Amino acid sequence: MYYFSIIVVISTSVLYHICCKYINESVNPAVSMIGTYSVALIASILSIFIFQNKDIMLEFKKLNWASYTLGIAIFGIEVGFLLAYRSGWSINIVPLFVNIITSIILIFIGICFFKTRLSMINVLGICISVLGLVLMNKK
Repeated sequence: MYYFSIIVVISTSVLYHICCKYINESVNPAVSMIGTYSVALIASILSIFIFQNKDIMLEFKKLNWASYTLGIAIFGIEVGFLLAYRSGWSINIVPLFVNIITSIILIFIGICFFKTRLSMINVLGICISVLGLVLMNKK
């Protein structure tokens, strides 16, 4: 499951960005999201049978604020990427740019709130990522 989960994330992330790039630009972004989330809802309902939880209502009662806030975050990511591609961002730049900036922000959040520690190798990796951001923005 360790490698399978990462393969799922990587392959669907690639598919995600390709699909975002090809969504009809004349479609209202809200309508596009309704179509997208309708398919996601159907896939989620069907996945109940894969994960085989017996009492679904009990599972819904276990949800907390994070599940609902995640929905808002996902919506923001989806609309943000859709608008980024529509405004001219390149498919080979925007995901890397967003992921590096997000990672740097999460590093600081991890240090401040979750007591994460960084090794010198981690710091070197962060510096290389920042250098990569600078180089990506050079034309």
